[in-house]
Parts: sequence; structure tokens; C-alpha cells
Amino acid sequence: MPLHFYLPIILAKMESDALAWGDKLVLRGLSFHGFHGAKPEERKLGQKFVVDIDAWMDLAAAGKTDHLSDTVSYTEIYDIAKEILEGSPHNLLESVAQKIAITTLTNHKEILAVRVKVGKPHVAVRGPVEYLGVEIYRRRSDLSG
Repeated sequence: MPLHFYLPIILAKMESDALAWGDKLVLRGLSFHGFHGAKPEERKLGQKFVVDIDAWMDLAAAGKTDHLSDTVSYTEIYDIAKEILEGSPHNLLESVAQKIAITTLTNHKEILAVRVKVGKPHVAVRGPVEYLGVEIYRRRSDLSG
């Protein structure tokens, strides 16, 4: 078979390997007060949300040049999460995480993929928990679908 037949498979494998072992920006333990939830009391009183974000991108140039212009500033990703968590209410954490992921990918073409974890530390369950929440992965290729 000609190489062009295998190229999409090879590129997908390379992207997968890069995501597993590649460079990424890491934001941990972001904390916001928001009004998300399906229950009326969640939307009235609001609650604390915790967020972790990984953003996969090539950091080699920034590592060599030591210039902020060769990377994405952590504060830009933080600001996306803050605006969404402290903004308009969503019923589900899945929707909150999705909006953070898609906005991050849309605003920063250098980012190949993101992992967004959103948790609620204060939930009505019968036992102690650190938090309950969701974790999603989105790739740049998800934007076209």
C-alpha cells in the first residue's frame, strides 16, 4: 500500500503518543464560587468548585527562548475557567467542563488537547468525600464535529 494510505493512522498514533508523554501546561486546585447545579438551592446559594486543567502543547520553543510569547500564559487559561465558573449558571458539571475545554482550544490554536476536571467539594451525600465531579478530555479535532 502507498504511504498516503497509512499517513492518517501514523499521524493519529503520533498525536496519541504526544498526548500521553508530551509537554503540557498544568493548572491545579483552582477554586471558584459559582451557581451551577440542577437543584434550585444550588443556583440560589451557590457553592465552591475546584478545577484542574492540563493543556497539551509543544513547550520546546519556550524552554529554549525563555520568552512568554513562545507559550500560552497560565493566566489566560485561568481567566477562561474563572469566567465560566463565575458566569452564567449551567445545570451540569459536564457542560461547565465542556465549555472550559472548547473555549481553551478555540482561543489558543497552539494547544492540541485539554483535560478539564471540575469538582464540587460540598455535596449532599451520606459520607465524607474530597469532592465529586467530572473529568473530560477534548482534542483539537473535536472542534470540527
